[in-house]
Amino acid sequence: MKIQGWMFLLCGVFFAAADVVYWFWSKEPTGTTAMAISVGLAFMIGYYLLFTARRIGDQPEDNKEAEISDGAGELGFFSPHSWWPLFVCLSAALTFFGFAIGWWLFFIGVFATIMSTIGFVFQYYRGNFSH
Repeated sequence: MKIQGWMFLLCGVFFAAADVVYWFWSKEPTGTTAMAISVGLAFMIGYYLLFTARRIGDQPEDNKEAEISDGAGELGFFSPHSWWPLFVCLSAALTFFGFAIGWWLFFIGVFATIMSTIGFVFQYYRGNFSH
């Protein structure tokens, strides 16, 4: 994780330099702001990766002599199939559509987003797939 963290920090430095050059060259505030946001996001991800690497110690990808098999093992539980992400995205789209169209549709979308998020979070706590 240390390598990935340093890569994101270096990307942030590059984005910052490109942002300064872009600002002096174009004087355009929208693109400059977008590039400044990318600088902040790159630094944020780089800091998180370095902080996490310091907390959990060296990983196989940090060792230059590591083999592929050193990283083998369980990585976590990943859902083999789930319809809930689709419903969360559709209800979030309905919420943003309601934000543009009218408050009544916005509140329906918020309710649908809350209900679909609850379903997504608790999908393995009930029914056929409960543990």
